[in-house]
Amino acid sequence: MIVVVEGGQISAVDFAVTDGPPEAALIDLGELTLLPGLVDAHTHLCWDPDGDPEDLADDPHEALVERARQHATAALHSGVTTIRDLGDRDFATLSLREDYRQGTQLGPELVVSGPPLTRTGGHCWYLGGAADSTDDLVDAVEQRAARGVDWIKVMATGGFVTEGSDPLQPQYDHDQLTAVVEAAHRMGLPVTAHAHAAAGIAAAVAAGVDGIEHCTFITEDGVSASPDIVERIVAQGVWCGITTGQMDSETPADIIAVMQGVWRVTRQLIDSGARVAWSSDAGISPRKAHNVLPADLAYLSRHGFTVTELLIGATSAAAASCGLGHRKGRITPGFDADLLAVGAGVNHDLTRLCDVKALWRNGTQVPVETTC
Repeated sequence: MIVVVEGGQISAVDFAVTDGPPEAALIDLGELTLLPGLVDAHTHLCWDPDGDPEDLADDPHEALVERARQHATAALHSGVTTIRDLGDRDFATLSLREDYRQGTQLGPELVVSGPPLTRTGGHCWYLGGAADSTDDLVDAVEQRAARGVDWIKVMATGGFVTEGSDPLQPQYDHDQLTAVVEAAHRMGLPVTAHAHAAAGIAAAVAAGVDGIEHCTFITEDGVSASPDIVERIVAQGVWCGITTGQMDSETPADIIAVMQGVWRVTRQLIDSGARVAWSSDAGISPRKAHNVLPADLAYLSRHGFTVTELLIGATSAAAASCGLGHRKGRITPGFDADLLAVGAGVNHDLTRLCDVKALWRNGTQVPVETTC
Protein backbone atom coordinates (compact mmCIF):
# COMPACT_ATOMS: atom_id res chain seq x y z
CA MET A 1 0.00 0.00 0.00
CA ILE A 2 1.19 3.49 -0.86
CA VAL A 3 -0.03 6.54 1.08
CA VAL A 4 0.85 9.87 -0.53
CA VAL A 5 1.01 12.93 1.73
CA GLU A 6 1.03 16.49 0.41
CA GLY A 7 0.59 19.71 2.35
CA GLY A 8 -0.32 17.94 5.56
CA GLN A 9 -3.10 15.90 3.97
CA ILE A 10 -3.43 12.46 2.47
CA SER A 11 -3.66 13.00 -1.28
CA ALA A 12 -3.78 9.39 -2.43
CA VAL A 13 -4.03 5.83 -1.13
CA ASP A 14 -3.20 3.04 -3.56
CA PHE A 15 -3.29 -0.66 -2.76
CA ALA A 16 -2.35 -1.73 -6.28
CA VAL A 17 1.08 -0.15 -6.68
CA THR A 18 4.37 -0.42 -4.82
CA ASP A 19 5.98 2.82 -5.98
CA GLY A 20 4.94 6.36 -5.11
CA PRO A 21 5.24 9.47 -7.26
CA PRO A 22 8.83 9.76 -8.59
CA GLU A 23 9.31 13.21 -7.04
CA ALA A 24 8.17 12.12 -3.56
CA ALA A 25 10.42 11.15 -0.66
CA LEU A 26 9.75 7.50 0.12
CA ILE A 27 9.45 6.13 3.67
CA ASP A 28 9.39 2.33 3.66
CA LEU A 29 7.62 1.00 6.76
CA GLY A 30 8.42 -2.61 5.94
CA GLU A 31 6.25 -4.99 7.96
CA LEU A 32 4.84 -2.28 10.22
CA THR A 33 1.11 -1.58 10.37
CA LEU A 34 -0.07 1.93 9.48
CA LEU A 35 -3.06 3.30 11.39
CA PRO A 36 -4.76 6.67 11.72
CA GLY A 37 -3.49 8.66 14.68
CA LEU A 38 -5.46 7.97 17.84
CA VAL A 39 -8.21 10.34 18.97
CA ASP A 40 -8.70 10.79 22.72
CA ALA A 41 -12.21 12.22 22.97
CA HIS A 42 -12.20 13.07 26.69
CA THR A 43 -9.20 14.44 28.57
CA HIS A 44 -8.30 17.11 31.11
CA LEU A 45 -4.99 18.56 29.97
CA CYS A 46 -4.72 21.10 32.81
CA TRP A 47 -5.00 18.42 35.46
CA ASP A 48 -1.99 16.90 37.20
CA PRO A 49 -2.73 13.16 37.56
CA ASP A 50 -0.69 13.06 40.77
CA GLY A 51 -2.06 16.27 42.26
CA ASP A 52 -5.15 17.44 44.11
CA PRO A 53 -7.68 18.71 41.54
CA GLU A 54 -8.92 21.36 43.98
CA ASP A 55 -5.53 23.04 43.61
CA LEU A 56 -6.61 24.01 40.09
CA ALA A 57 -8.75 26.73 41.66
CA ASP A 58 -5.61 28.65 42.62
CA ASP A 59 -3.35 27.99 39.64
CA PRO A 60 -2.52 31.03 37.46
CA HIS A 61 -3.46 30.98 33.79
CA GLU A 62 0.12 30.70 32.56
CA ALA A 63 0.79 27.66 34.75
CA LEU A 64 -2.38 25.97 33.50
CA VAL A 65 -1.40 26.54 29.87
CA GLU A 66 2.12 25.22 30.33
CA ARG A 67 0.91 22.13 32.19
CA ALA A 68 -1.61 21.49 29.44
CA ARG A 69 1.15 21.89 26.85
CA GLN A 70 3.34 19.30 28.58
CA HIS A 71 0.47 16.86 28.84
CA ALA A 72 -0.59 17.36 25.22
CA THR A 73 2.98 16.65 24.14
CA ALA A 74 3.05 13.44 26.20
CA ALA A 75 -0.21 12.33 24.60
CA LEU A 76 1.07 13.14 21.12
CA HIS A 77 4.26 11.13 21.59
CA SER A 78 2.14 8.12 22.59
CA GLY A 79 0.27 8.22 19.27
CA VAL A 80 -2.66 10.50 20.14
CA THR A 81 -2.88 13.11 17.38
CA THR A 82 -6.28 14.59 18.30
CA ILE A 83 -7.57 15.50 21.77
CA ARG A 84 -10.91 16.77 22.99
CA ASP A 85 -10.45 18.51 26.33
CA LEU A 86 -13.66 18.45 28.34
CA GLY A 87 -12.78 20.41 31.43
CA ASP A 88 -10.14 23.05 31.98
CA ARG A 89 -9.98 26.16 34.11
CA ASP A 90 -9.76 29.74 32.89
CA PHE A 91 -10.09 28.59 29.27
CA ALA A 92 -6.43 27.58 29.33
CA THR A 93 -6.81 25.01 26.56
CA LEU A 94 -8.16 27.69 24.22
CA SER A 95 -4.86 29.50 24.61
CA LEU A 96 -2.98 26.30 23.84
CA ARG A 97 -5.24 25.53 20.88
CA GLU A 98 -4.40 28.91 19.38
CA ASP A 99 -0.66 28.33 19.87
CA TYR A 100 -0.94 25.12 17.89
CA ARG A 101 -3.07 26.68 15.18
CA GLN A 102 -0.55 29.48 14.72
CA GLY A 103 2.19 26.93 14.22
CA THR A 104 4.39 28.09 17.09
CA GLN A 105 4.64 24.48 18.28
CA LEU A 106 3.66 21.12 16.85
CA GLY A 107 0.98 19.51 18.97
CA PRO A 108 -2.15 17.42 18.68
CA GLU A 109 -5.32 18.86 17.21
CA LEU A 110 -7.30 20.31 20.11
CA VAL A 111 -11.07 20.47 20.46
CA VAL A 112 -12.04 22.20 23.71
CA SER A 113 -15.01 23.01 25.95
CA GLY A 114 -13.48 25.31 28.54
CA PRO A 115 -14.79 24.96 32.12
CA PRO A 116 -17.80 22.61 32.32
CA LEU A 117 -21.14 23.90 33.58
CA THR A 118 -21.77 22.74 37.14
CA ARG A 119 -23.59 23.66 40.33
CA THR A 120 -22.01 25.93 42.91
CA GLY A 121 -19.99 23.47 44.97
CA GLY A 122 -20.91 20.72 42.50
CA HIS A 123 -18.83 18.25 40.56
CA CYS A 124 -15.56 19.91 39.48
CA TRP A 125 -16.57 23.24 41.03
CA TYR A 126 -12.86 24.15 41.18
CA LEU A 127 -12.82 24.62 37.40
CA GLY A 128 -14.87 27.79 37.81
CA GLY A 129 -17.93 26.88 35.75
CA ALA A 130 -20.64 27.38 38.37
CA ALA A 131 -24.12 28.12 37.00
CA ASP A 132 -27.21 27.41 39.07
CA SER A 133 -30.30 28.99 37.52
CA THR A 134 -31.56 28.53 33.98
CA ASP A 135 -30.57 32.11 33.17
CA ASP A 136 -27.10 31.46 34.56
CA LEU A 137 -26.76 28.39 32.37
CA VAL A 138 -27.82 30.19 29.19
CA ASP A 139 -25.48 33.08 30.00
CA ALA A 140 -22.63 30.62 30.55
CA VAL A 141 -23.26 28.98 27.18
CA GLU A 142 -23.26 32.38 25.47
CA GLN A 143 -20.03 33.36 27.22
CA ARG A 144 -18.34 30.17 26.08
CA ALA A 145 -19.54 30.65 22.54
CA ALA A 146 -18.09 34.17 22.57
CA ARG A 147 -14.77 32.79 23.80
CA GLY A 148 -14.65 30.36 20.88
CA VAL A 149 -15.13 26.95 22.47
CA ASP A 150 -15.85 23.96 20.24
CA TRP A 151 -18.17 22.15 22.65
CA ILE A 152 -20.35 22.81 25.66
CA LYS A 153 -19.97 20.37 28.53
CA VAL A 154 -22.52 20.17 31.32
CA MET A 155 -22.33 18.11 34.50
CA ALA A 156 -25.74 16.43 34.45
CA THR A 157 -24.92 14.34 37.53
CA GLY A 158 -22.41 14.38 40.31
CA GLY A 159 -19.08 12.63 39.96
CA PHE A 160 -16.47 10.54 41.72
CA VAL A 161 -13.49 12.90 41.95
CA THR A 162 -15.10 15.81 43.82
CA GLU A 163 -15.51 15.57 47.58
CA GLY A 164 -19.18 15.80 48.53
CA SER A 165 -20.43 15.10 45.00
CA ASP A 166 -22.74 12.12 44.44
CA PRO A 167 -22.65 10.49 40.97
CA LEU A 168 -26.11 9.06 41.60
CA GLN A 169 -27.68 12.49 41.98
CA PRO A 170 -28.73 14.87 39.20
CA GLN A 171 -27.30 18.39 39.17
CA TYR A 172 -29.88 19.91 36.81
CA ASP A 173 -33.49 19.16 35.94
CA HIS A 174 -34.88 18.47 32.49
CA ASP A 175 -35.84 22.07 31.77
CA GLN A 176 -32.38 23.33 32.67
CA LEU A 177 -30.62 20.74 30.54
CA THR A 178 -32.96 21.53 27.67
CA ALA A 179 -32.17 25.23 28.00
CA VAL A 180 -28.45 24.45 27.77
CA VAL A 181 -28.92 22.33 24.66
CA GLU A 182 -31.19 24.84 22.94
CA ALA A 183 -28.88 27.77 23.69
CA ALA A 184 -25.82 25.88 22.47
CA HIS A 185 -27.50 24.62 19.31
CA ARG A 186 -28.68 28.13 18.47
CA MET A 187 -25.02 29.13 18.43
CA GLY A 188 -23.93 26.11 16.44
CA LEU A 189 -22.30 24.33 19.36
CA PRO A 190 -22.83 20.67 20.29
CA VAL A 191 -23.37 19.60 23.90
CA THR A 192 -22.01 16.64 25.78
CA ALA A 193 -23.16 15.76 29.29
CA HIS A 194 -21.18 14.14 32.07
CA ALA A 195 -23.62 11.55 33.41
CA HIS A 196 -23.10 8.46 35.57
CA ALA A 197 -26.52 7.77 37.05
CA ALA A 198 -29.04 6.00 34.84
CA ALA A 199 -31.63 8.67 35.67
CA GLY A 200 -29.18 11.43 34.75
CA ILE A 201 -28.41 9.77 31.43
CA ALA A 202 -32.12 9.51 30.67
CA ALA A 203 -32.63 13.19 31.50
CA ALA A 204 -29.73 14.29 29.30
CA VAL A 205 -30.93 12.19 26.38
CA ALA A 206 -34.45 13.58 26.77
CA ALA A 207 -32.98 17.10 26.70
CA GLY A 208 -31.37 16.41 23.33
CA VAL A 209 -27.65 16.32 24.12
CA ASP A 210 -25.25 15.23 21.42
CA GLY A 211 -23.13 13.07 23.69
CA ILE A 212 -22.99 11.40 27.09
CA GLU A 213 -19.64 11.16 28.86
CA HIS A 214 -18.93 8.04 30.95
CA CYS A 215 -22.43 6.67 30.32
CA THR A 216 -22.02 4.20 33.17
CA PHE A 217 -25.72 3.68 34.03
CA ILE A 218 -25.09 3.26 37.75
CA THR A 219 -28.08 2.88 40.08
CA GLU A 220 -28.58 2.29 43.80
CA ASP A 221 -28.69 -1.45 43.01
CA GLY A 222 -25.72 -1.72 40.67
CA VAL A 223 -25.28 -1.03 36.97
CA SER A 224 -28.25 -1.40 34.66
CA ALA A 225 -29.26 0.20 31.37
CA SER A 226 -32.95 0.34 30.52
CA PRO A 227 -33.58 -1.04 27.02
CA ASP A 228 -35.89 1.94 26.41
CA ILE A 229 -33.13 4.46 27.13
CA VAL A 230 -30.62 2.50 25.04
CA GLU A 231 -33.14 2.46 22.20
CA ARG A 232 -33.55 6.23 22.48
CA ILE A 233 -29.79 6.76 22.52
CA VAL A 234 -29.54 4.76 19.30
CA ALA A 235 -32.52 6.49 17.66
CA GLN A 236 -31.20 9.98 18.44
CA GLY A 237 -27.63 9.17 17.44
CA VAL A 238 -26.26 10.24 20.81
CA TRP A 239 -22.55 9.57 21.20
CA CYS A 240 -21.59 7.41 24.18
CA GLY A 241 -18.16 8.52 25.38
CA ILE A 242 -16.92 5.49 27.27
CA THR A 243 -14.00 6.40 29.51
CA THR A 244 -11.47 3.62 29.87
CA GLY A 245 -9.91 2.24 33.03
CA GLN A 246 -7.78 -0.59 34.35
CA MET A 247 -8.00 -2.72 37.48
CA ASP A 248 -5.43 -4.79 39.34
CA SER A 249 -5.09 -6.95 42.44
CA GLU A 250 -5.38 -3.89 44.69
CA THR A 251 -8.64 -2.65 43.20
CA PRO A 252 -11.46 -2.85 45.81
CA ALA A 253 -14.12 -5.47 45.19
CA ASP A 254 -16.93 -2.92 44.98
CA ILE A 255 -15.08 -1.00 42.25
CA ILE A 256 -14.45 -4.23 40.35
CA ALA A 257 -18.17 -5.01 40.49
CA VAL A 258 -19.07 -1.56 39.15
CA MET A 259 -16.50 -1.74 36.35
CA GLN A 260 -17.66 -5.18 35.28
CA GLY A 261 -21.20 -3.83 35.21
CA VAL A 262 -20.08 -0.88 33.10
CA TRP A 263 -18.42 -3.26 30.64
CA ARG A 264 -21.66 -5.25 30.38
CA VAL A 265 -23.63 -2.08 29.68
CA THR A 266 -21.05 -0.95 27.13
CA ARG A 267 -21.42 -4.30 25.37
CA GLN A 268 -25.18 -3.77 25.42
CA LEU A 269 -24.75 -0.34 23.83
CA ILE A 270 -22.42 -1.64 21.12
CA ASP A 271 -24.63 -4.62 20.31
CA SER A 272 -27.68 -2.34 20.15
CA GLY A 273 -26.01 -0.14 17.54
CA ALA A 274 -25.15 2.85 19.73
CA ARG A 275 -22.39 5.20 18.62
CA VAL A 276 -19.49 4.46 20.97
CA ALA A 277 -16.15 6.25 21.30
CA TRP A 278 -13.37 5.33 23.73
CA SER A 279 -11.48 7.94 25.71
CA SER A 280 -9.10 8.10 28.66
CA ASP A 281 -10.41 10.84 30.99
CA ALA A 282 -6.70 11.56 31.39
CA GLY A 283 -5.56 13.73 34.27
CA ILE A 284 -8.06 12.82 36.96
CA SER A 285 -5.96 10.33 38.97
CA PRO A 286 -2.53 8.66 39.14
CA ARG A 287 -3.88 5.88 36.91
CA LYS A 288 -4.81 8.48 34.30
CA ALA A 289 -1.53 9.78 32.91
CA HIS A 290 -1.91 11.73 29.70
CA ASN A 291 -0.32 8.98 27.60
CA VAL A 292 -2.51 6.19 29.02
CA LEU A 293 -4.96 5.64 26.13
CA PRO A 294 -2.95 2.97 24.22
CA ALA A 295 -2.42 0.92 27.38
CA ASP A 296 -6.09 1.23 28.35
CA LEU A 297 -7.18 0.03 24.92
CA ALA A 298 -4.83 -2.95 25.15
CA TYR A 299 -6.26 -3.77 28.58
CA LEU A 300 -9.85 -3.65 27.33
CA SER A 301 -8.97 -6.00 24.47
CA ARG A 302 -8.52 -8.66 27.16
CA HIS A 303 -11.86 -7.90 28.80
CA GLY A 304 -14.58 -8.50 26.28
CA PHE A 305 -13.99 -6.01 23.48
CA THR A 306 -12.56 -6.80 20.08
CA VAL A 307 -9.51 -5.13 18.59
CA THR A 308 -11.69 -3.81 15.78
CA GLU A 309 -14.19 -2.26 18.21
CA LEU A 310 -11.41 -0.61 20.16
CA LEU A 311 -9.46 0.71 17.17
CA ILE A 312 -12.55 2.12 15.48
CA GLY A 313 -13.70 3.59 18.78
CA ALA A 314 -10.38 5.39 19.24
CA THR A 315 -9.95 6.57 15.63
CA SER A 316 -12.82 7.11 13.18
CA ALA A 317 -15.65 6.88 15.72
CA ALA A 318 -13.84 9.06 18.25
CA ALA A 319 -13.12 11.63 15.54
CA ALA A 320 -16.78 11.68 14.55
CA SER A 321 -17.82 12.05 18.19
CA CYS A 322 -15.67 15.19 18.37
CA GLY A 323 -17.15 16.64 15.18
CA LEU A 324 -14.03 15.84 13.14
CA GLY A 325 -15.17 12.74 11.31
CA HIS A 326 -14.85 14.52 7.97
CA ARG A 327 -11.05 14.82 8.22
CA LYS A 328 -9.74 12.70 11.09
CA GLY A 329 -9.57 9.03 12.01
CA ARG A 330 -9.21 7.39 8.59
CA ILE A 331 -6.47 6.81 6.05
CA THR A 332 -8.25 8.18 3.03
CA PRO A 333 -7.66 10.97 0.49
CA GLY A 334 -8.57 14.43 1.77
CA PHE A 335 -8.06 13.55 5.42
CA ASP A 336 -5.36 15.00 7.64
CA ALA A 337 -2.06 13.11 7.50
CA ASP A 338 -2.16 12.05 11.15
CA LEU A 339 -0.57 8.62 10.88
CA LEU A 340 0.68 6.03 13.34
CA ALA A 341 3.01 3.11 12.56
CA VAL A 342 3.08 0.19 14.99
CA GLY A 343 4.39 -3.37 14.94
CA ALA A 344 2.80 -5.95 12.67
CA GLY A 345 0.07 -8.04 14.25
CA VAL A 346 -1.70 -5.26 16.10
CA ASN A 347 -4.98 -6.72 14.85
CA HIS A 348 -4.26 -9.74 17.07
CA ASP A 349 -2.30 -8.10 19.88
CA LEU A 350 -3.30 -4.58 20.83
CA THR A 351 -0.28 -4.16 23.09
CA ARG A 352 1.56 -3.37 19.84
CA LEU A 353 -0.32 -0.07 19.98
CA CYS A 354 1.83 0.89 22.95
CA ASP A 355 5.07 0.51 20.98
CA VAL A 356 4.82 3.25 18.40
CA LYS A 357 7.48 2.98 15.71
CA ALA A 358 6.72 6.18 13.79
CA LEU A 359 4.20 9.01 13.98
CA TRP A 360 3.14 11.89 11.78
CA ARG A 361 0.99 14.89 12.68
CA ASN A 362 -0.28 16.76 9.62
CA GLY A 363 2.45 15.05 7.64
CA THR A 364 5.27 16.11 9.98
CA GLN A 365 7.11 13.30 11.74
CA VAL A 366 7.23 13.63 15.53
CA PRO A 367 9.07 11.74 18.33
CA VAL A 368 7.41 8.70 19.86
CA GLU A 369 7.62 6.76 23.11
CA THR A 370 6.67 3.34 24.42
CA THR A 371 3.78 3.57 26.88
CA CYS A 372 3.20 -0.01 28.09
